[in-house]
Amino acid sequence: MNRFSEKDWKVFRSKIAGWQEAYMEKLNREYIKLLSGEGHASEKFWALEKRIRQDKKDCGVQCEMSRSNQFYIMLSLLNEGAITLDDLSDFSEDLQETINHFYKLRDR
Repeated sequence: MNRFSEKDWKVFRSKIAGWQEAYMEKLNREYIKLLSGEGHASEKFWALEKRIRQDKKDCGVQCEMSRSNQFYIMLSLLNEGAITLDDLSDFSEDLQETINHFYKLRDR
């Protein structure tokens, strides 16, 4: 699924770090809330450890950057809530339509 333009790849590379930073900031706020909640310190610690173990697999945290994976990374970012369809406005219409099509399929 690497039929998108060089411009799309350049836009993607310029945006991915910011998207990941914003997503990790969101996760950090969720972790703070978890740690600030009721319960024993050990329960909160292990809940946080489990959560981080799961979250670090998200593309919003880390991903192997390659042009051939760009589409799948972007779709994962959408599914994780790291980005929205509005975040794709700088990309080509072709890429936006393709992503939108596959993203909407998951809601069926």
